[in-house]
Order: sequence, then C-alpha cells, then structure tokens
Amino acid sequence: MSATSRLLFDEPGPRARRGTRAATLVSALVLLALAALAVRQFAANGQLDAARWQPYATWPMWRYLLGGLWSTLLAAVVSAALAMAGGLLLALGRVSPRRPVRWAAGTYVEVVRTIPALLLVYVVLFALPRYGLDLPLFWKLVVPLSVSNAAAFAEIFRAGILSVERGQSEAGLAIGLTRGQTMRLIVLPQAARRVLPSIVSQSVGLLKDTSLGFVVSYAELLYSGKVLANYNHLLIQTYIVVALVYLVVNASLSKLARTLETRQAGAARRAEAGAPKPPAAPEAALHA
Repeated sequence: MSATSRLLFDEPGPRARRGTRAATLVSALVLLALAALAVRQFAANGQLDAARWQPYATWPMWRYLLGGLWSTLLAAVVSAALAMAGGLLLALGRVSPRRPVRWAAGTYVEVVRTIPALLLVYVVLFALPRYGLDLPLFWKLVVPLSVSNAAAFAEIFRAGILSVERGQSEAGLAIGLTRGQTMRLIVLPQAARRVLPSIVSQSVGLLKDTSLGFVVSYAELLYSGKVLANYNHLLIQTYIVVALVYLVVNASLSKLARTLETRQAGAARRAEAGAPKPPAAPEAALHA
C-alpha cells in the first residue's frame, strides 16, 4: 500500500487480507460461470458458427471498422486538446489571487461536473440550432465533450499546481520573476509532470465518451458497428468485435498511465534516497 493510500485507509490486517482474497476468488468464479453460460447459450443458438464469424476475417470489414476507429481517435484527440487547454485556464483561474476570477472558474467547474455529457450533447444537437447555431457534425460531438471534460482536467491541473512546494514559487519571486513568469516557468512544468498519469487516465474516459457520437450520427466506432450490423445482420458478432477494439485501445492507454505512474514513483524514491541528509549535531552541543 502506498503512502497516500495509508493516509486515507488503514492497512488491512491478516484477516482482512484473507477476506479480500476470498471475495476476489468468489467474484472471479462467478464471472467465469457467467461467461461459460453465455458461451453455452451462444453455441446453442448457433452464434458461434464459423460462418457467422468468417466475414470478420476479411479486409473490407476491418477497413470499415478501422475507419470508425480513426473517427473515434480524431474526435478524442481534438476534444482532449481543447479540454486540456480549457482545463488549464480554469485551474489557473481557481488559484488566482483575484477573488472574482476564482469564483467564476470554481462555479464553472462545480456546475459542469454535475451535468452529464449526454445532456450537453442534446443541448448542442437540439437547443443551439433553434438560436441559429447549427454546428457541423464533428463539432456536435467535440464541443460538448470538450466543455464537459474541461472541468475534470481543471481539477487535475489544480491538484498538480497545489502539489508543488510553496518554496518553489517563493524562490521564483525572490529572483525577480513576476507571478505569471513563476507560474509559467517553474510551477506549471513540475505540475504537468506530476499529473501526467492522471491526464492519460482522464483521456481514457474521454475516449469512451466519444461513443456519444452515436446520438448525433457521427461515424465513430460504435455508430459504424451499428451500420455494419444492420447491413450484415450479425448483431452479436459485430458488437463483440467492436467491444474488443475498444478494449484493446483503452487497455493500452491504461497501461501507459500505469507505466508513467510507476516511473514517477520510482523517480521520486530515487530522488528521496539521493537527497543529502542534514548534518549531525556536534557531540559537544548534544551534551551542553
């Protein structure tokens, strides 16, 4: 258990660890039983016949699905870029010395975090066109995702900024830098490195949220799977393949986040081990 976890939770004793292992084993057995039952039902209804899966061994099928995956990744990258830019501005607003700026940024974050992304999609899809603002199909998905995730990225960046030791800012001010220069040159680079794993993890959630493109008929991966299933009448097979594609992409990003977190933890331990120890007090002073 990490030091941060020990601050939040008591470290489990032997009995609690045995209970956790037993619960994990029982849960795994239940999931395996459910999976076996599902496979049996699929087999009984002919869903596992080779003829039903053969189309997905052909390039045209994969070319169409990969086109949907490309649209998903494009929407995710653009949304993440806009959300991170907005989140950084909101985070700076939340730590601003000006009270009105802090209030405005805090209000945005607290309000938007309570609104489902799907509701924002509906606002862009149905409400804005009534006022003459009918966005292109791509932006009907990207804008609500950017607005929604900016609040989440703002909290990530704010946590990173607050994690930087106050002495770093004081040192920058002491050598003649302005508050803005200190933030840009000293605080933000350190904060960005510290929150990089969290940024990647949030990006995984944003990538999954692109499936809301299904609502606006944007040709992302899930919508492409729906069109393909209507065309070849292989509903179960198509959605299983789509789910596997999502699994591979999201698992890869999650693995990247864990790798970055592990490297940062290792670097922090090495830095702590290599830090110079304070000099020992002279023996005469101890006996004074």
